[in-house]
Amino acid sequence: MGVHLIRKSNLSACVALGALALAMPAYATDAETSKMETAMTTANSDDAHLYLEEVLGDKAIAEVRSWNDRTLKRLTSDPRFAKMEADVLAIVNSKDKIPYGSYRNGVVQNFWQDETHVRGIWRRTTLDSYMSATPAWETVLDVDALAKEEGKNWVYQGGGQCLEPELELCMVTLSDGGKDASLMREFNVKTKSFVKDGFITRESKGGTGWLDKDTQIVGIDFGEGTMTESGYPMTARLWKRGQPLDEAVEFFRGEKSDVSAGASSFERADGSREVIAYRGLTFYDSETYWIPRKDGAFGAPVKFPIPTKAALGAEFKGQMLLSLNEDWREFKSGDLLSFSFDAFMKTGKIETVHLVIRPDERSSLGGYGVTKDQILMSVMRDVTSTVFAYDWDGGKWTSKPLDFPANGSVGVASSDNKESLTFVSSTSFLTPSTLWAYDTATGKKTKAKALPDWFDASQMVAEQKFANSKDGTKVPYFIVRSKKTKMDGKNPTLLYGYGGFEVSMTPGYSASMGKLWLEQGGVYVLSNIRGGGEYGPKWHQAGLKTKRQVIYDDFIAIAEKLIADKVTSPKHLGIEGGSNGGLLTGVMFTQRPDLFGAVISSVPLLDMLRYDKLLAGASWVGEYGSPADPVEGAFLKSISPYHNVKTGVKYPEIFLLTSTKDDRVHPGHARKMAKRLEDMGYSFLYYENIDGGHSAAANLKETARRLALQYTYLLQKLKDAE
Repeated sequence: MGVHLIRKSNLSACVALGALALAMPAYATDAETSKMETAMTTANSDDAHLYLEEVLGDKAIAEVRSWNDRTLKRLTSDPRFAKMEADVLAIVNSKDKIPYGSYRNGVVQNFWQDETHVRGIWRRTTLDSYMSATPAWETVLDVDALAKEEGKNWVYQGGGQCLEPELELCMVTLSDGGKDASLMREFNVKTKSFVKDGFITRESKGGTGWLDKDTQIVGIDFGEGTMTESGYPMTARLWKRGQPLDEAVEFFRGEKSDVSAGASSFERADGSREVIAYRGLTFYDSETYWIPRKDGAFGAPVKFPIPTKAALGAEFKGQMLLSLNEDWREFKSGDLLSFSFDAFMKTGKIETVHLVIRPDERSSLGGYGVTKDQILMSVMRDVTSTVFAYDWDGGKWTSKPLDFPANGSVGVASSDNKESLTFVSSTSFLTPSTLWAYDTATGKKTKAKALPDWFDASQMVAEQKFANSKDGTKVPYFIVRSKKTKMDGKNPTLLYGYGGFEVSMTPGYSASMGKLWLEQGGVYVLSNIRGGGEYGPKWHQAGLKTKRQVIYDDFIAIAEKLIADKVTSPKHLGIEGGSNGGLLTGVMFTQRPDLFGAVISSVPLLDMLRYDKLLAGASWVGEYGSPADPVEGAFLKSISPYHNVKTGVKYPEIFLLTSTKDDRVHPGHARKMAKRLEDMGYSFLYYENIDGGHSAAANLKETARRLALQYTYLLQKLKDAE
């Protein structure tokens, strides 16, 4: 059930992409975190700012509140702030938003937030009702009411872990304040209530999955000897109904040196379930195993004979999909392959392999959705995508392109391998997102939902251009602007970037950006720098570890071309990035302060000599390299923003944003950077949301506030500049 992603690194568009739910790292309570990090501070007293890594430390929180107060006083007093906040609230609370949902057994399920349902409601309706202009929704779970009843700051993180095929028993995931750390509670959709004495985990990064109605596969922190050095679970256990959680029986274990290890089950076309386990050797290398079962007992794990830089995907008509991130046999990195799952289960070997698709140098694979009849696959060429329908005829794969809007992004929004109906989403910079219902049995396409026009795009244009990077590589980027924009170097311009973890930045409609930036005369630029997945694994691997400077050179090349083309000038050019993108903008701040008039660094990594010691950081050594390695450590020091701020340099005023409850990228990164700037007498803005997690916003009101703060800052720095 759901949409599959080709590359493991695409599982999240942020730096802390942790793998599958069962691979997530365990998370300590707030008190435990503060205690642990106090000890860490004592042990590393060479950095005078280490106290800022104490998440809830009194001295650290006092600094944060002081910086917050100063920033809020300036930005909220700007007369433009209140209107922008109201505009975003109207957008995020609008009843006209697309209610994206999943479909099975004649029912569409959706999670919805608006001004009445701030935390949100899980709801459902029939397909016929969903396709109408005014669906009749039935509330399954009201998270606002639950939070009030239980006195918790609950943030809903999913109710989709439902036992197939009935989809009556589900594991609802709830987070306190928006942290990744969460607890899972068994919920009965039919009775609309939590199951008395049902399955419930303690707060942890981790997860559960159904094996049958009375058995869960669980992977969380079970105490000493159950976590890897990276802080992720390394065991998978069987948890029987009524059994205390700590008595769950271990059936699979990785190594302490692994990034993570765990297991999950999946439903085959005939309704049977198979268990797949894995060891994450590094962030990009893994071993995968099939766990045979007989008479309810598990046999010895059988390892799939595939490369470590390869990822199993979904099963379709007996064929198991396999994506390559390295060459293997006669196949190339970036290929999507398949093999018979039944044959493997009989012999433990993979003898016959079929090529599904081989992208060329200008193409890459996006996500795909498996239905009862076909696989719908998004294929990008020069960063715009098309959807193809793939089918297996028993001996080979066939494909055909489907008729969806071109020159933007199109992909599968949700699908189910037991259903013919799937939902496909299309969008572009200037065209509101549209949701299509597509029947893979008949080929019928119906417009299900569409966003309204939130800003006037009739006088705007979106163009794709290319910049030549330092090593001669052509790097694509998109410019969105008014048709009347004068190339006089005076246009307030926002350049956005990410550049990591094989995550692709693709065209998309942003109502808030259009309303708060484009309509104010701003120019928006989206970069497709190396490190991402826009051109497949090679585009990503070109910037790994000590090769990472090419990512920053790509971004610099785009900025310099915008200036050379007189789209803008340094005092009118701002940059924004979050998470790994926050590192990107932090590096730009220290390497090329002369190019930019504004810098937004959101939930960032900035101390690259300690990133691997903070929260989930150790799992990203495969991306960034190890600070302990002499060569990699020297390179990391050379790019680390925190270590490269110098006195006597004319820096632009940077805006640092983070969240106290971010348990992916530690708020200490932003805090320590702010303190170093303060020590050196530099001007900066800082805002730390007390809740919010890695998204830096726990609810829609906070989202509107954060966006209004950001755009007020950008207008002050770039539009008001003389």
